[in-house]
Amino acid sequence: MAVLAEFAPYFLAMMALAVASAFFSCAEAALFSLQPDDRRALAKGNAAQRTAIELLAKPERLLTAVLFWNLMINIVYFALASVVGIQLERADRGAEALATALLALLLLIICSEMVPKTLGVQRPQVLSAVLSLPLSGAVRATDAVMPALTAANALAQRLLLPGFRREPYLELQDLEKAITLSSGDRHLADRERSALQNIVSLSELQAEELMRPRRQYDCYVPPIHLADLGGDLTRSGYVLVAEEGSEEVVAAIPLKLLPTVPRSHLEHYAQPVIYMPWCATGAAVLEELNRQRREVAAIVNEYGETVGIVTLEDLLATIFEDQSSRSARLLATASIAPAGDDAWEVTGMTSLRRLQRHFAVELEETHSATVAGVLHEKLQRIPEPGDELSWSGFEFHVLDAVEDGTLRVRLTRSLSEGLYD
Repeated sequence: MAVLAEFAPYFLAMMALAVASAFFSCAEAALFSLQPDDRRALAKGNAAQRTAIELLAKPERLLTAVLFWNLMINIVYFALASVVGIQLERADRGAEALATALLALLLLIICSEMVPKTLGVQRPQVLSAVLSLPLSGAVRATDAVMPALTAANALAQRLLLPGFRREPYLELQDLEKAITLSSGDRHLADRERSALQNIVSLSELQAEELMRPRRQYDCYVPPIHLADLGGDLTRSGYVLVAEEGSEEVVAAIPLKLLPTVPRSHLEHYAQPVIYMPWCATGAAVLEELNRQRREVAAIVNEYGETVGIVTLEDLLATIFEDQSSRSARLLATASIAPAGDDAWEVTGMTSLRRLQRHFAVELEETHSATVAGVLHEKLQRIPEPGDELSWSGFEFHVLDAVEDGTLRVRLTRSLSEGLYD
């Protein structure tokens, strides 16, 4: 207590500096912990909330200013602690000097770093709004020295982390060659090449070729309780939330999150879906999901009606599985399976692109993207068992047509097209 009274001005100044350091630490943790949903909500809020979003518009400037002020505060803080310690040492009070140094260090670590950063991470939206206005003033105060700080940062990056020049353009063959040369395992190289080709194919595949049709997933209308699932996993891997009185998907809950949320009112923990047109490419869907940090895209037709969904897992399966297909994912069956001599069994949702690639033939021009679409287009009605059709060098024979829209079709080569030698 005698030390506190003797050096009270120093300790009061150190307390003020510790509070200032805690302010910057908390603000940094809160702002950089904001999720996309939080940022969208703050962008529509009051002046303080909008200021937080404006600060995040230039993250490097914000982080540089926060680190600059924290560094200055810590230097002054430890300078004052050193002055107190030196004076105690000169008075032969070594034990008190050591205790003062340790307490000063613990105070800064716990009260200015650990506690404020923990609070910032736990309550980012609230604290970002509360701290944004004074933080904005502190950031603007560093504008005078910001060019020097930026130059020092750039110099350090060039010396310690030299960058590489961006390649202006790479052909698929260049990437394949790089994979082959860099991998000593031939099987691994083949897998990597397959994944690379699948990534490129996403820029050609349309959303309607990748999506799960409406009849292949279940929707639930709020309020949704865990008991509503009946103890079974959903077919899509998500609990899909629909608007009341409709089947339009508006949000989704990954099944992997169910153990961490309450058993009732699951809709409160759902994540909004994004909306993409049926003609969008798979690459565009993946890019938008990544940009908005979402996992499910609702695919809509030209009338704005939801016709299916594409999940992040579907896109990843398309990339990394050698023979990925919707039939395998949704129906647990191969999209094209041998069914005897010169005959195959295909599903209605088998894409024409897959059919063309499998048989290495050119198909006729059509507005449809799947086998079922061709049958609808040519028959001008819903296919029924026993229906037969000749198209593009193939004979189609409908084996089964289930009420949920699932089709099984027997496919043979047409002799009249001269496909046999």
